[in-house]
Amino acid sequence: MTVKERRAREKEELRAEILDAARELFAKEGYENVSMRKIAEKIDYSPTTIYLYFKDKDELCRSVCDETTAKLVKQFDGIVATVSDPIDQLRRAGQAYVEFGLSHPNHYKVTFMGYGLTGPVDQEKLHSQASMGARCFMHLRTIVEKCVQQRKIRAVDVDTTSQALWATVHGITSLLITYPDFPWVGKERLIEQVIDVMIEGLKA
Repeated sequence: MTVKERRAREKEELRAEILDAARELFAKEGYENVSMRKIAEKIDYSPTTIYLYFKDKDELCRSVCDETTAKLVKQFDGIVATVSDPIDQLRRAGQAYVEFGLSHPNHYKVTFMGYGLTGPVDQEKLHSQASMGARCFMHLRTIVEKCVQQRKIRAVDVDTTSQALWATVHGITSLLITYPDFPWVGKERLIEQVIDVMIEGLKA
């Protein structure tokens, strides 16, 4: 490995460390209560170092969110590429969404549960059509549209139905993350039931 390659790897590793620290602090304390200095202290660097990677806290928070949704989009890409039936795609996408949230609760809290994302964060930038979040939603919308076109489900308004489905899987994911000590009947069985009811309710 050349000196240039080693430095590039070290820079990427430090950037990832900054994102991990920011994600954890944003999720636990909220965006408004976390400063760049606090993030720097968590990883034993000076705030000046963080500003070499991110111009401000707004950009850092958006990077955390984009990183999260990029991982989820990659999973959706894999589902669409390997599963032919749109109903199966819809089921698999719903399961992947919930499982991702439960496996990465800090990611999910910051990106999808609004932990501290009010106030100074530029919401227009955060939710722009070019964002990874929009790509994530468009995957769901495309699957719903295919279900309608192939008459796998009844003729529904695609946008309304896609948003309703997102609200459903987001709801169960948020509940399981927020109330881990509630006497759930069994996470896998509950998730499967929610997705089954969601899909069966759309069939013609």
